[in-house]
Amino acid sequence: MKLVVQRVKESSVTIDGKIHGQIDKGFMVLVGFCEGDNEVIVDKMIEKMIHLRIFEDAAGKMNLSLNDVHGAILSISQFTLYADCRKGRRPSFIDAAKPEIAIPLYNYFNQKIADSGIHVETGIFGADMKVSLLNDGPVTIILDSQDICK
Repeated sequence: MKLVVQRVKESSVTIDGKIHGQIDKGFMVLVGFCEGDNEVIVDKMIEKMIHLRIFEDAAGKMNLSLNDVHGAILSISQFTLYADCRKGRRPSFIDAAKPEIAIPLYNYFNQKIADSGIHVETGIFGADMKVSLLNDGPVTIILDSQDICK
């Protein structure tokens, strides 16, 4: 599982010309799953993500978590995080989880975030989405379960 976490002042996702999800301060998260991912991995990744201290405190130091600033999450499914570009010029996505694995994990991911008390907005798995964001910092953190869940 891979997460690209961007600290944002605002973010939205538009599908078929209509805003489907929108947040103010928080994280816009690109979420990708690979074969072998499961709910245990998702739980660990959520725990790591929501407790990242990457918001500034009164002294200007990155010392506050999403909960501390009452932030929200815009969650966007993104199988292209598993692009393999080692050969040729056309990426291979063979490592990305098939929809029958990824969709339930994506739904679980979003529900677990909501269950933790954080407001979450989403895109639609597999849809053609237009994502807009105002990156705050900019701050972008990449979390990979290969590193986090060792």
